[in-house]
Amino acid sequence: MAPEAPAKLYRFKRCAAGFCVAAALMPVALEARHAPRHPVWPFEIAGGQYLPVAWADIAGWKDDDHLEAFRAFRRSCRAITARQPPAASPKALGASLREPCRAAKVIDNPDDARARAFFETHFRPVQISRLGEADGFVTGYYEPIIDGSRTRTDVYSVPVYRRPSNLFVRGFTQSSPSLPNSGPVYRKIGRRKLVPYYDRAEIEDGAIAGRGLEICWLKSQTDLLFTQIQGSARVRLDDGSTLRINYDSYNGYPYTAVGRILIERNIIPKDQMSMQRIRQWMTENPDGASELRRQNRSYVFFREVKLSDNDEAVGAQGVPLAPGRSIAVDKSLHVYGTPFFIQGELPIESERAKTPFHRLMIAQDTGSAIVGPARADLYFGAGSEAGRISGRLRHNMHFVMLVPNSLDPAVSGRTMPLPEKRPSARIAKLFPPKHQKPDDGHKAAPQRSVSSSEAPAGKPAGTAVPARAESSGTASSPVIQPDKSARHLRRHHRRRWHSPTR
Repeated sequence: MAPEAPAKLYRFKRCAAGFCVAAALMPVALEARHAPRHPVWPFEIAGGQYLPVAWADIAGWKDDDHLEAFRAFRRSCRAITARQPPAASPKALGASLREPCRAAKVIDNPDDARARAFFETHFRPVQISRLGEADGFVTGYYEPIIDGSRTRTDVYSVPVYRRPSNLFVRGFTQSSPSLPNSGPVYRKIGRRKLVPYYDRAEIEDGAIAGRGLEICWLKSQTDLLFTQIQGSARVRLDDGSTLRINYDSYNGYPYTAVGRILIERNIIPKDQMSMQRIRQWMTENPDGASELRRQNRSYVFFREVKLSDNDEAVGAQGVPLAPGRSIAVDKSLHVYGTPFFIQGELPIESERAKTPFHRLMIAQDTGSAIVGPARADLYFGAGSEAGRISGRLRHNMHFVMLVPNSLDPAVSGRTMPLPEKRPSARIAKLFPPKHQKPDDGHKAAPQRSVSSSEAPAGKPAGTAVPARAESSGTASSPVIQPDKSARHLRRHHRRRWHSPTR
């Protein structure tokens, strides 16, 4: 054969292989060309998994009262648009709700059809759950209506405290309207010393008594405990008026569910657990109730709010809650105002009932026990009936989060911090291998050997390919040869230092 024949045969084989691969991939390419494009999600929720779904595939979506959800969403929009958006947000949705809020503001005289069209136009549905799980988890909460007094009496002897002046949270001042419900909380001693704040047992034993912190007085510690768990209450005073109190701060200890302790101790079976059963057991076992309460070292302080009897409680977002439409979520993961469609069955009508629940809810509140990407506390309003419903909810449900169409992957990418450049390229320039020579004051980049699968077209396997150290920052570390003269001097120095003559 002629000398150039092997090269021609090699090129022919490569071309033939290329045509075969192209023919095999052609149906796949045509299928991908006509397949629907799914959006690239520019967000990530810690510990969560999510899957885009179609509106038609969401059970119960078309049967919901979208107008009621739209009104709750517009109330959240007032708080969203009133604040300046942060330059960069660690939360998945960031400031993306501002655009749907602007669209919702200009809709006049909305009805159910227009409300449904609004959500379907400005959002994408995404099924969300905790990593490795299929469903989310819901509980319920409400606003208790309890009896109390402005002054201490023989009947009303349990104080409801406002925030103490010596309670300190880093990054906040005493003038802050409210403090976070998670993270460390300190007690200031003098001007500089900080120690953990008093826990529930110490406060119940009178650690902050007599300092003028009492807002009002209740009948029992059980009333106070459930008021603290719910985060707000309507106190019916002995003069006939109503006092409204809301969460203001806490003492820094994590919340411990007393119901879980009763289950672990085999006092109340898990399938019978409810708020009513806990209250009944505490009433029948006052000594055991005191010990049980103190297992939950967390303690909540309140503030008085100027609301009428017709006003709903105000959530952590700063807007009135909507019974049956507002939820509390994990505020470290989610943005207030985010719509969630929650579907499944709940014991609404009775303790054993399986009432279908398919409802669009708006995230407007939070709680220290509400943790995770698909975890919600459903708000049912005020009063004993709302308390009975919410007290028996501990159920798995499907979660669909509505993600605004306004999310821009490019904009989100600009706010992501980039890692510092690796020093490999700079070191390679300063200390090149000995077989390379400098070129016009610059050191040649190191080379690597590639396998046959990595070899570029026209080059056989084993050819050295220059690594782009300046652009990629992934050049292999150079081999730095030790200086023999320096090593000789070090040995000579050690011999002199350890010689018997010293």
